[in-house]
Amino acid sequence: MRATKAIEAAADRHDRYRLLVEAIVDYAIYMLDPQGNIASWNPGAQRFKGYTTDEIIGQHFSRFYTAEDRATDLPTRALHIAATEGRFEQEGWRVRKDGSLMWAHVLIDPIRSEDGQLVGYAKITRDLSERKATQEALRQSEQRFRLLVQGVQDYAIYMLDPQGKVSSWNRGAQRFKGYNDEEIIGEHFSRFYTDEDRATDLPTRALQTAAREGRFEAEGWRVRKDGTWFWAHVVIDAIRGDHNELVGFAKITRDVTERRNVQLELEATRARFIQSQKMEAIGQLTGGVAHDFNNLLAVVLGNLSLVRKRLPNDPKLRQLIENSIQAAERGATLTKRMLAFARRQELTRGPVDVPQLVRGMAELLQRSISSNIPVSTQFPLQLPLAFVDASQLELALLNLTVNARDAMPDGGSITISAREERVDTSEVAGLSAGSYVCLSVTDTGEGMDEQTLARATEPFFTTKGVGKGTGLGLSMIHGFAGQSGGRLVLKSTLGQGTTAELWLPVADAGLLCREGETPHPDLPTLNPMTVLVVDDDPLVLMNTSAMLEDLGHQVLEATSAQQALRILRRSAKTIDLVITDQVMPGMTGVQLIEAIRAAHAELPVILASGYAELPDDRITALTRLGKPFEQVDLARALVTSVRPEAKIAPFQPR
Repeated sequence: MRATKAIEAAADRHDRYRLLVEAIVDYAIYMLDPQGNIASWNPGAQRFKGYTTDEIIGQHFSRFYTAEDRATDLPTRALHIAATEGRFEQEGWRVRKDGSLMWAHVLIDPIRSEDGQLVGYAKITRDLSERKATQEALRQSEQRFRLLVQGVQDYAIYMLDPQGKVSSWNRGAQRFKGYNDEEIIGEHFSRFYTDEDRATDLPTRALQTAAREGRFEAEGWRVRKDGTWFWAHVVIDAIRGDHNELVGFAKITRDVTERRNVQLELEATRARFIQSQKMEAIGQLTGGVAHDFNNLLAVVLGNLSLVRKRLPNDPKLRQLIENSIQAAERGATLTKRMLAFARRQELTRGPVDVPQLVRGMAELLQRSISSNIPVSTQFPLQLPLAFVDASQLELALLNLTVNARDAMPDGGSITISAREERVDTSEVAGLSAGSYVCLSVTDTGEGMDEQTLARATEPFFTTKGVGKGTGLGLSMIHGFAGQSGGRLVLKSTLGQGTTAELWLPVADAGLLCREGETPHPDLPTLNPMTVLVVDDDPLVLMNTSAMLEDLGHQVLEATSAQQALRILRRSAKTIDLVITDQVMPGMTGVQLIEAIRAAHAELPVILASGYAELPDDRITALTRLGKPFEQVDLARALVTSVRPEAKIAPFQPR
């Protein structure tokens, strides 16, 4: 009875195991005999492999292996390993009935009898094709991402561990920073920062910000392997794991040095443009004020000249008149400087030997400064002639020398030199392409800081004490240089002196004066004439008329160009000459002259103006009289206009 119950119990357990194996469909569970032939087959095996029980029982399990694995006798080796080592486990490709492949996890265990004899093998196979495909897709994605990151050369993309040490390095990082993988992996990223940034612990603060806020972004200087600097745009992102733990940082750096340089240049250009607009506005205002002041000075000087001729023999009264004339002439000099800044002064340009001009002024220059400040000159053996107004150049050079003296209260030295320069297109801002004579005055004085240097040529700006300067010296030179077709360039460093450079265009060789052409200073006499004077300022009109009448001429007056044309239509045959102002409402002096020449081509006309901005290409053979003028200047202009063959000294503006 007991034996029977034991047999029944064993049979029952066998049935339960069989039912269990038969119920499993996610694993192929089957038996092999000692030779590797299939002895059992469960539904999971049929689902994975595609064979039914009748098709596969008794077949060798090697048919599930690929041809490559069979060629290496892998099935036999697998059974041998299981028999000798107690277990064989592997993942690899297996072949289904339809010839398709699946990625399988295989486990082979030996089955032995109670006496240790090998009676077969238990084989469990699981289809991992889907997991394999996912892993392969992930691997390929990671590979593509790695290739992408490595292929980027315009950005440095690399990883940092939580402590800030470099754990990956792409080609862009190598190109920007100069380190290869072996040199930088494992090193702390702070080595890319400047000493100043490391002193403020910026690298640590950057990582702390990224860890706390998830991101750190900034721009600043970074250091390459060779020690050079570049301006970088930096982004640091925190990388966290599945449980929000910090696993490292992703760091992206871009070299934006070129962009920064372009931006800085754009800002500098914008600043220069704004400064240019401001100076233009100041120039317009200054020119207008100087024009009105010139008219007043013309009246004062003219009337004083007439009064001086009629003075009684009273030395005290004559001295007062002379002092008044000198004061008015000083005012004329001031307006001349204002017009020079506004680029509206009258210039008489011609070829000038710069070294000869400087040598001729040597005594005057030395007298103008302290005897303990030596003035030296340095000129090349050959230097082309400059095309410039000689008297204005002398005044500019004197101003620059006095400025140099004032910059050296404790003494020093001044060097005046010149050189020839060739300028290509846009090579020097403000200069056209061509040849120039660069005249420079260099001192060893206090120098100027950047703010002072930027404002040095502004009118009325001065660093001298109250009453020690008008602030028009450099602005006058600036305007004079620009009107001459050149430029004033100031170079200065605080504590290291200043160099002022006057760039002047080279004169055409054909402009050289021939010997013997010096005008004769004597004034030929003129017969009395009838002169039409046109000026919208009644004071100037009255003064000019008074000087003409004192010279013996008859005067007709007009306060506008339109009135002058009406007078000419009535009395053209009796009028010998016209003197007209330039700036008048309704019609300018140049427009009036054009109208006169259209109707009375032979009638001489004199244009009286303090401006230089006149359309010379429209009016030829024109006698010009600069304001303010004295009676002698007016007389010379009359002679030049009526008798152009007479050689007289030309009018020199004050």
